[in-house]
Amino acid sequence: MNYLAHAVLAKPNLYSLTGNLLGDFCKGMALDTLHPDILAGLRNHRATDSFTDQHPEVRQLKTLFSPNRRRFAGIALDVLFDHFLIRHWQQFYSTTFADYKQQLYTDLAAAEPLMPVAMAHTMRSVRTHDWFSSYQQLPQLGLALDRIASRIRFPHQFAGIVDEIQPQYTALEQSFLRFYPQLQLHIEQLALEA
Repeated sequence: MNYLAHAVLAKPNLYSLTGNLLGDFCKGMALDTLHPDILAGLRNHRATDSFTDQHPEVRQLKTLFSPNRRRFAGIALDVLFDHFLIRHWQQFYSTTFADYKQQLYTDLAAAEPLMPVAMAHTMRSVRTHDWFSSYQQLPQLGLALDRIASRIRFPHQFAGIVDEIQPQYTALEQSFLRFYPQLQLHIEQLALEA
């Protein structure tokens, strides 16, 4: 799952939010120095990723991508799942997505002092460039995926992966709708941030 899903699966406090988003930014950190609630959030992030990566539905979806791009299918699915979460937000949450997003951006700004520098920089970009609005439409999502591809430092064929998403869009969406409630339940039952 990508940033939006990790954020919404966090508890409603800045420590949890920081921990749930920290997973991509904690390499080389001394985790034992983290605030206990940030560390619990990081554990929640890792449990989310583990459940997602091992889920049969997600594993099957990765096979829909061409062999040249399959290596990056997990990254594409993470971002695509945020897209589907936005599209079907009201199916899972009672607040509107617009209201949630505004509060999230406010909370991300307030949580910056808790974040490592690279994470704070990325989350500032999420807010100032309104990443989650760009995730709402598939063409903009394709551009976001291409920006991710441009940061990969070795030869690859990740760029243009949206061309493989478009013909499989309905199947991918239906799989997400089956998968996401299972993820919600799994995280709730684990209660790593109780």
